[in-house]
Amino acid sequence: MDFITFMQQMLNGFSLGSMYALIAVGYTMVYGVLRLINFAHGDIMMVGAFLCYFGMAVFGLPFFAAVIMAVLGACLLGILIDKIAYKPLRNAPRISLLIAAIGISYFLENSFNVLFGGVPKGFLVPPYMSKVITVFGLTFSMSALLVPIITIILLMIILYILFRTKYGVAIRALAFDVKTVNLMGVDANKIIMLVFAMGSSLAAVGGVFWALNYPAIDPMMGVLIGLKAFAAAVVGGIGSVSGAVLGGFIIGFTEVVAVAFFPELGGYKDAFAFVFLIFVLLFKPTGILGYNFEKSRF
Repeated sequence: MDFITFMQQMLNGFSLGSMYALIAVGYTMVYGVLRLINFAHGDIMMVGAFLCYFGMAVFGLPFFAAVIMAVLGACLLGILIDKIAYKPLRNAPRISLLIAAIGISYFLENSFNVLFGGVPKGFLVPPYMSKVITVFGLTFSMSALLVPIITIILLMIILYILFRTKYGVAIRALAFDVKTVNLMGVDANKIIMLVFAMGSSLAAVGGVFWALNYPAIDPMMGVLIGLKAFAAAVVGGIGSVSGAVLGGFIIGFTEVVAVAFFPELGGYKDAFAFVFLIFVLLFKPTGILGYNFEKSRF
């Protein structure tokens, strides 16, 4: 493999990892606050992709207007899921929340399957997003270039909110001790709603970028992508926002570069994320940037 080909694969891995990172941040934020693995998160990503698709195909909206609609729709869906499925179970055993999350996931998948069919739909990629750029022998589309840039910008925004605003202080305090936060006059349910809104919005952005780079959407698209994003969150350190982004990049690189070096294993590329996850858990169970949850959050 020559240097140009190697750098091309690294660029592809960076772009793929950015999409995993966007989705993984939502997993890690919800877990950091509620100790809940929100298995419906990958399906919220799917809903975001569908909303953007319908915004352009049905309502004739420009691409960026459709993206805004998708983000707002996913944000409202995340809040609704918390209000209907998770809020009544705040004081229930953890297993009840986990079962509720799995139930919501199946509900979304099968609802979209019934309403829109299981046949993949071609996503309408704007011409300027599919424009191919060549720099120093490296070839990439405009959407592949934008994904890591937007991921880093959104990470900076999330970290600013967490560590520089009163809402961020409330989120970190809530993650540490819910009862004490309630005693101090903070409405814990509103803060949890904010966390779901932020995580779902990021999932929608990830879903839109996934549809741009792999322009076919279907109701089951969030299952495997969501599991890989969850693996990324665990690899980076579940509960750490920066760790989720790092884990996303690592999983993306592993998936792309491993296939580039061993083309005969291309049929097993979906397994690489989970094999890497196993190795990380064997040697560092808290993940690369994992926290001691008795001392700190995020």
